[in-house]
Amino acid sequence: MYDWANSAMIVVVVTAIFPIFFASYAGVGLSAAQVQFRFSATTTIALTIIAVLSPILGTVADHVPIKKRLLGAFLSVGVTAIALMFFIPQGGWLFALALFLLANIGANGSFVFYDALLPHVAGNEEIDRVSTAGYALGYVGGGLLLLLALLLVLYPAAVGLPAGEGISARAASLPARLSFVLTAVWWIVFAVPLFRRVPEPMAKALSEAERAQGSMRAAFGRLAVTVRELRKFRNAFLLLVAFLVYNDGIGTIIRMATLYGESIGIDRTVMIGAVVLVQFVGIPFAFLFGQLAGRVGAKSSIFVGLAAYVGITFVGYFMTTATHFLVLAALVGMVQGGTQALSRSLFGSMIPRHSSGEFFGLFAVFEKFAGIFGPGVFAVMIALTGSSRGAILSIVVFFVVGALLLTLVDVAEGQRIAREAEGG
Repeated sequence: MYDWANSAMIVVVVTAIFPIFFASYAGVGLSAAQVQFRFSATTTIALTIIAVLSPILGTVADHVPIKKRLLGAFLSVGVTAIALMFFIPQGGWLFALALFLLANIGANGSFVFYDALLPHVAGNEEIDRVSTAGYALGYVGGGLLLLLALLLVLYPAAVGLPAGEGISARAASLPARLSFVLTAVWWIVFAVPLFRRVPEPMAKALSEAERAQGSMRAAFGRLAVTVRELRKFRNAFLLLVAFLVYNDGIGTIIRMATLYGESIGIDRTVMIGAVVLVQFVGIPFAFLFGQLAGRVGAKSSIFVGLAAYVGITFVGYFMTTATHFLVLAALVGMVQGGTQALSRSLFGSMIPRHSSGEFFGLFAVFEKFAGIFGPGVFAVMIALTGSSRGAILSIVVFFVVGALLLTLVDVAEGQRIAREAEGG
């Protein structure tokens, strides 16, 4: 249900409504290139902050039973920032980006501790199915909330909001700003089942020396140990490196799609409709990826997703019409959730459960740095060429190199070593 809750933030704030709201309202006075550069640069800063914090906090959460409390703290930051987006003024791009920064920190920080719960609630034989089911429910929740938000944005008069010619820019922006408030409420309400029903995992015992140091100093010490221990879990580390590369491409497509469409003249209604299409196409295909992993393995299933993403990148480069954008959205919906969910569960199967916070903290570092390089490359390519087309084509490199690195991962060996480290 937390996938259901947080997906509302991802589709409304990261993907669909906020980027267009920022370009057309908060970023008034900025050129299209400035809008894209500042938006992607803010994403880079937010993910860098989480990349630095997550392994330290993840290590603390393994030794002190506070995974759920830390998840709640980051959730509170994100929810508050999104609710405050209601007050963004026209041309207030700096305030808008500051709140977008905090929303990203809140969401991505909470994911560290959410993902670390996965090995504790799912056994080896069901971890792929549970992870992909979570993504599928995320598509349902995110899709339903996006439909509600679209009702406000596209048909304001139907719900009693100002509409028509002659209204002020502030009044015209009201539906979008209300959709941010709705997103904040949705996120926090549907997070409640996790806090009520999922038990806090037992903390890993500290040594006497670590207890004398205190939790934070011990966490830094344990983090250094965990980094050294990655040498024992070679295949988990190789997966992390492959994931760093190919997830960079996935994240860049998610975050830059609507701004790219805006820059080449795709109608905004079509773009938002495409985001809805991704959500609902993603529901059955996330489940199908879970079933595919049961037949051919998670690693082979990820290869299927990466091959599809190479094709998606070329479709994006040659895209000129609204029909092309919708085809692109359908293709993304078919592979996005399954590829990311199976990456999460495959990593979870190759680490010892008692160190899930530490290892998923490192997973978050690689995941967030993946989010850093892609938008960064996108911004640089725009700055160098003045166009988004070259930037979108450059993303294919991430999928090809990531797939080549994934071939080096020996899943069976990685899982065997992880179970031995658990003592069973």
